[in-house]
Amino acid sequence: MCGINGFTFRDEEKIHEMNEITKYRGPDATAVWVQEGISLGHNRLSIIDTSTNANQPMESADGRYVIVYNGEVYNFQELRTELSDYPFRTGSDTEVILAAYATWGKDCVKRFNGMFAFAIWDRQDQSLFLARDQIGIKPLYYYVAGDRFIFSSALKGVLVHDIDRVLDMDAFAALMRVQYAPAPLTMIRGVKQLPPAHTLLFRGGKVTIESYWSSPVGETERYSREAWKQQIRETIDTAVTRQLISDRPLGIYLSGGFDSSIVLDAVASKTSGNINTFSTGFALSDDEQAQKYNYDFQLAKRTAAHYGTNHHEVLLREQDVVDQFEQVVWHMDEPRPNPTSISMYTLAHFTKQHVDVILGGDGGDELFGGYDRYRLSLAASYYQRVVPRPIRSLLARHERFRKLGIEAPIDRFALFFFQQEQLLDRVLAPDVQQRNRTKASFSQQYFSGMTGTVEEQLMAVDRQSWLVDHSLFLSDRMAMAAGLENRVPLLDLDVVALAGKIPVGEKIGLKKTKDIYKEAFRGRLPGYLYNQPKRGWFSPGAKWLRRDRMQAFVREVLSASYYAETAPLFDWDEIGKMYEDHVSKKDYQLTLLWTLITFQVWARLYNVKLG
Repeated sequence: MCGINGFTFRDEEKIHEMNEITKYRGPDATAVWVQEGISLGHNRLSIIDTSTNANQPMESADGRYVIVYNGEVYNFQELRTELSDYPFRTGSDTEVILAAYATWGKDCVKRFNGMFAFAIWDRQDQSLFLARDQIGIKPLYYYVAGDRFIFSSALKGVLVHDIDRVLDMDAFAALMRVQYAPAPLTMIRGVKQLPPAHTLLFRGGKVTIESYWSSPVGETERYSREAWKQQIRETIDTAVTRQLISDRPLGIYLSGGFDSSIVLDAVASKTSGNINTFSTGFALSDDEQAQKYNYDFQLAKRTAAHYGTNHHEVLLREQDVVDQFEQVVWHMDEPRPNPTSISMYTLAHFTKQHVDVILGGDGGDELFGGYDRYRLSLAASYYQRVVPRPIRSLLARHERFRKLGIEAPIDRFALFFFQQEQLLDRVLAPDVQQRNRTKASFSQQYFSGMTGTVEEQLMAVDRQSWLVDHSLFLSDRMAMAAGLENRVPLLDLDVVALAGKIPVGEKIGLKKTKDIYKEAFRGRLPGYLYNQPKRGWFSPGAKWLRRDRMQAFVREVLSASYYAETAPLFDWDEIGKMYEDHVSKKDYQLTLLWTLITFQVWARLYNVKLG
């Protein structure tokens, strides 16, 4: 995994600047390739074929194409066999991408199974081709101004150039409501993200963007329950095996939950040597609270012992939260307000001391129905089918029944995800609050034309938005902050395709989540995992906000004087009152307060303006 940079004009000094500010993504080698009309830069984290021959930027055998590439294509060896006429000079997957593009053109991406973002310069027709993987695991930012096209793995790489750092108000509105800005939006006006499963061609000042893959929704198939379970086991085992390829040491993030335990089980079934596993917990002075927040941490230790892994643990101390906050936000590129990001950052740096590649359990909940919101939505769907509309209208006077009566998928999504507007009325300046278009844009971008049950639609939107632009976003940024490659085998294309075919009734019920998925591994996983409630990865963020040292930091950040540019956005008196009520335990507003703190720190670090 690496960092890529480039632009369509010649400036060797500027491309070196881009490499310098993104060098944490590729600590093993850095290089540039500059000619008239193009500048390409690359920071390499060497994983496959670690020789210098595989360094980038890399030219094709005939010299026509030059590539910079971030990620892994796990089926590159099969493709290499198919491309046997090409005169390969390295054992890298990078050269396979070059050969594939030279042979199949833009359609080459349809053959790749992996995580990737790359750019290929065609010296013959002076065009630049960019692509991002199907799921959106790897990031790719770009900016266009006339015949000047700039791209990078990191927003900060693009911002090395003379670009007005003006806050995008649509992205800001989304951040305040769902804690992320969905691609192609970014928090900086004019800078965009290439969406997952899309390619971009820049030639002669013209941008052409095309979709090349989509995950089907509502196109399920019918098999026996035992057949589904067998397919799940075999597909996941194969996907994990596929992603074990590495010329550098490899380990597993172990959280204590089903997803990472399934990955570990699959690795253990294929590997005879010692397996390195890594977990993070919280150092808390209160024993009762330490037990509450470290339950999964202790569960991971138990699972590691069950499989006999070489288990490594790190504890996040309360004082580390303030000490690391700015560095965490700087590495995010854009604000993603989640207290677990600090745990992720700490764990990544700790893990990098032992291995260079890590496998995680991301994606299991979105693919197989692991969130309670799917179960609750199913309850609403049952309620609407069983209870006649006139009776529902009468019951709607009660809040609980009103929620059960919500029909439109976008409205259910908003119920589960969106911040309450009455809270935003308190903290946002009136003219800012009135500029909200988030719900309408989400409806158009994600729900328009979608088929399938409401629950299938919610899972699909989670995969396309929350998973990509919040969960995987943070996984990539926090791992790469330490120069650590983070792989997600549960999001292998074969697993995604299989999950899309399984009927929703096999995944969720009124009292169950991820049902067929869990049952597929019963007998292979430790039995105690089946008696655990759904906890998710959470942190004592609300308690951190009440600690003395954190209070001083928060009061400084949540003030008009902290950063003059963002002062007009907010009602600081109301924010101050909200925070004091949280500290005194009169109220609980962790999500909104953490969003405000993260945004403020980010805006000042990135020197963001309001226009």
